[in-house]
Amino acid sequence: MSSFITEVNALKPGNVSRYSEGHDMTVDDFVRSAELTIPILCDPALSVGERVLESVRATISGVGCNTNLGMLLLFAPLLRAAELGKSSFQSNLGVVLRGLDAKDVACIFEAIGHANPGGLGESKKYDVNKKLEDGITIQQAMMEAKNRDSVAKQYVTDFIDIFSMGCKCIEDFAVRWNSVEWAVVACYMRFMAEFPDSHIRRKFGLEVAEQIKINAVPIARAFQRNDSPEDGTEMLMKFDGELKEKGANPGTSADLTAASLLVFHLMKAEF
Repeated sequence: MSSFITEVNALKPGNVSRYSEGHDMTVDDFVRSAELTIPILCDPALSVGERVLESVRATISGVGCNTNLGMLLLFAPLLRAAELGKSSFQSNLGVVLRGLDAKDVACIFEAIGHANPGGLGESKKYDVNKKLEDGITIQQAMMEAKNRDSVAKQYVTDFIDIFSMGCKCIEDFAVRWNSVEWAVVACYMRFMAEFPDSHIRRKFGLEVAEQIKINAVPIARAFQRNDSPEDGTEMLMKFDGELKEKGANPGTSADLTAASLLVFHLMKAEF
């Protein structure tokens, strides 16, 4: 629960936070989504695909909109990897990802179609709205989407961006600023400045997503230079207003950040 709540509390320009709601969603929507899905995501009796699908169903039914598909797609395999209880978390994750079977694929595609975010459905080869060919693996499907969707990319790289960049960023800034919540902001801005956001790309196209990424670079750098993160609040809120005026929500950057925060917490836990 703490990964969900800390992420939604953090000041994430363009995204929903306790500092600024928007996009017809509220902080309460995200809190309620977390309450509904945590028991499902943490149920060892369910497969990864079942956890994603049942969580999406619970969210749509209980909240009325797709608040968390990207997080669910990232959290489910991470939590299953943690359950394996071996020494190498990322190695466990690789085992989990390559062990996803046809039932997992069907559940994940059904969940994506139910949440209806766009993205994978743009593919002529693997369309979430059509029956998949027998034998298609999740690795094949995500490989097809990885160049346009950062969540799909994680499935074929053992979550490389989350482990090597996102989690490390949170670790470093949590120590420097003595605040995990502000470290989450640094991580979010790092993702925004590093990749064109997939959610923005789906809604507005690659050119707009690239321009927002370019705009985020100097803001991310200036924010990370602060000795006190609170000094960057005015700059971040100004960027937040600009993005929300355009209707641009860096939702995938928020999803990657939430997953990085989950890894940060799990790496500190005994499992």
